[in-house]
Amino acid sequence: MTNPSRRALLGAAVGGAVAATAGLPATAHAASWKLRWSPSASGDGLGAFETVEDDRADSHPAGQPHIFVEGDNFRFNMHTVDRDTATDRQRQEVTGLRTGSGSYLKWLPGETWRVTYRMYIPDSLKATTSFTHIMQMKQPGNGTSPIVVQSLRRVSGVQTIELKLPVAGILVGRTDLEPLQNKWIDVDFRITIGDGTSGSVRWILKDGASAVIDRSKSGVDTLLADRVRPKWGIYRSLGDTSGSLRDTHLLLTGMRGHQLV
Repeated sequence: MTNPSRRALLGAAVGGAVAATAGLPATAHAASWKLRWSPSASGDGLGAFETVEDDRADSHPAGQPHIFVEGDNFRFNMHTVDRDTATDRQRQEVTGLRTGSGSYLKWLPGETWRVTYRMYIPDSLKATTSFTHIMQMKQPGNGTSPIVVQSLRRVSGVQTIELKLPVAGILVGRTDLEPLQNKWIDVDFRITIGDGTSGSVRWILKDGASAVIDRSKSGVDTLLADRVRPKWGIYRSLGDTSGSLRDTHLLLTGMRGHQLV
């Protein structure tokens, strides 16, 4: 649990709005975002990440690599024949924020982090009736439950993109997916890591200069144990009943990680 003095420090306002969004009390000290991670796909390659989970079951050697650099973008390919170690699902993901050959950032209890990036979702990457996650926040280790998921979900036949806290069953926000496909959109995700009711999240999607959605949730549990580690890529169930599974891909670029200090 975060002690009160630590929460007060982290809750200092950034332009007045950040502290309110993070669900933390404002203090006289004006906290600010410190850039901690700014990889270049063309320069750093997949070394930008803590780990790379590319066809870890070796289910489709002819399609490898599924995760690679294309220009200055990180590209994640998914084929309908790909299988994860659990054969009812597919996974091509990267994890964590690496800052050097032997170092990576650890998101710890009481800290507030922000990741921003540009994302291209082609219309071949469709929302499904079962899970299709394109970002997760998890505790490292096998078998741990996701803390936060950004997902493509089909709701009453409508394709949507949503942010959810799955352990608590809390939907933070949801908007139509199709107007955001086949173009670059901007993602801004913020998390205060806390147990019980001391955590918070904020999720912003922008299409050009326009904010498509800006939702936040405070007083929530955003910690299982140890630390939180982000994941990006395509992780989807084969249990879709809408016929939406296709060979597809996802592009990410301009990835940045900031800490509120």
